[in-house]
Amino acid sequence: MKFINIGFGNMVAVDRMVALVSPDSAPIKRLIQDAKDSGRTIDVTCGRRTRAVIITDSEHVILSAIQAETIANRLENDSLDDTDEEETEDA
Repeated sequence: MKFINIGFGNMVAVDRMVALVSPDSAPIKRLIQDAKDSGRTIDVTCGRRTRAVIITDSEHVILSAIQAETIANRLENDSLDDTDEEETEDA
């Protein structure tokens, strides 16, 4: 199982992520509020501004202070590292 750092030493399982979005739009703000009301929110911002919202397959909503683009780059770099490892193992 692969994990990705979402800020301040917090990790999330890559396989459980469904969406990685910016918190600026009205539908995402409603989604966050609905998740807070039903107790499905995980806030890992450490008191900072929310810059990324991660939606999981269990319908939990994770709030991160790291920008969505940064998390996406970490996901991309992690997947590139995996393909490099597989290529060297095959050789």
